Amino acid sequence: MKKTTLFTVAVVFLWSIFVGCQPQKKAAKEIVKKVPSLHKISKAQLLDKIKGGWAGQTIGCTYGGPTEFRYNGTMIQDYVPIPWTDGYIKWWFDSFPGLYDDIYMDLTFVEVFDRLGLDAPVDSFAIAFATAGYTLWHANQSARYNILQGIMPPASGHWLNNPHADDIDYQIEADYAGLMSPGMPNTASAISNKIGHIMNYGDGWYGGVYVGAMYTLAFVSDDIEFIVTEALKTIPEESHYYRCMHDVIQWHKMFPNDWKRTWFECERKWSSDIGCPDGVFVPLNIDAVINSAYILIGLLYGDGDFHKTLDIATRCGQDSDCNPASAGGILGTILGYDRIPDYWMNNLKEVEDIPFSYTDISLNKVYEMSFNQALEVIERQGGKVSDEEILINSQQPEPVHFEKAFEGLYPIEKKSVNKLITDLDFLSFEGTGVVFKGYIQCKDDAYVARVEMYIDGELKETANLPASYLKRRNDLFWNYQLPKGKHTATFNWLNPQKNASVYLTELLIYSDIAN
Repeated sequence: MKKTTLFTVAVVFLWSIFVGCQPQKKAAKEIVKKVPSLHKISKAQLLDKIKGGWAGQTIGCTYGGPTEFRYNGTMIQDYVPIPWTDGYIKWWFDSFPGLYDDIYMDLTFVEVFDRLGLDAPVDSFAIAFATAGYTLWHANQSARYNILQGIMPPASGHWLNNPHADDIDYQIEADYAGLMSPGMPNTASAISNKIGHIMNYGDGWYGGVYVGAMYTLAFVSDDIEFIVTEALKTIPEESHYYRCMHDVIQWHKMFPNDWKRTWFECERKWSSDIGCPDGVFVPLNIDAVINSAYILIGLLYGDGDFHKTLDIATRCGQDSDCNPASAGGILGTILGYDRIPDYWMNNLKEVEDIPFSYTDISLNKVYEMSFNQALEVIERQGGKVSDEEILINSQQPEPVHFEKAFEGLYPIEKKSVNKLITDLDFLSFEGTGVVFKGYIQCKDDAYVARVEMYIDGELKETANLPASYLKRRNDLFWNYQLPKGKHTATFNWLNPQKNASVYLTELLIYSDIAN
């Protein structure tokens, strides 16, 4: 071999060592990307993705239905079968239509937009939601009660008026906002700012903002890691919600083949619920933070595979129908309706013309409604719609404003009471906040008990407590801003009647420091 050749080889070899020791630029796939400023899509593709979003949400909700809140604080082990049989979605439609609260809640808002247009005022959404015939729970029911009592949004979702403000509620019903705002996360955030504060605040609201943003980006990218990372830019970095989602994304990079390790890290760091009176001191956790983490685990570890995504999001536990519904809807938007495997679609096609309970809207109808709303939004936001082709004026995600519920409050004790209010002289507790759980019993569903609550002899509230389950108050009384120290609560029932009872079951006590 010639000396010049040997010299050349040596130089190349030494250079390769030098380069290998230097910080490397990211590979092409890993280069920081941005949402394209303009995104071209055909009308057929847009409709296909919108249909895929609604279809994926419905399938995911069905898949996780049998496991909902049966596995709290634990994952569903691999050996536990999760059924998917022929006619399965139709069976749920016929036997337990209330499973689809994720979807018919969305449809309430879709219908208002359809009836009143894109500028419909928030009160129209609030009244439609509060007077609907479906049963609600947690933040949704607390908001319904508030609205029926004249406390309108955003006060109806604020944590001082809604002890469930951090719960999952808006997270599970924000899909519509993303599907009508393709490629426009900030537009979806603006919609969620108006409607999401009907029932949530802080981390509870962020759950819906983030889910909506992921939907919007699913129209312009099929890279799941990019979608979840870019969508997170809509959330303020100082929030617990942002920090948890950021952790999940980092843990996925550290443990790319072990979703269970990431699940364990989430449980260790992020599974503490301080707001929901039903989820403190017990394994139940309906907080948006941990349940959004499960959506993210499903999406990241699902690798774009529909079954794997739904299965992991479900096996994370807790609200294990809502989480695969969100993950399935986002992935369904990425894939599009026509690319969701027949294994799932054969069941779905049996119900596409059947209206969801409490509505006159079927899947086939909402496909068209959302498509038409998306076209309106695209044009309003500076895009262009022609006969066949659409040009979306895409948006770079921007953070919404920061807000935090239950600031400086730490649950320190839960006490059982289990007494009629008429058998109580007083209740004593020590702390800075308190929630009184209980319920009303009356044969007359129209009866509304009126009860005064005094703390330390001062009248804090005169509450209307409906016997109707639809109109009930989730939590009888609460007060979060008490001076630190010992307190005494007393109650005065203003309109007792023989066939009615007011029960206090327990009190949840907060302080300004953790035990």
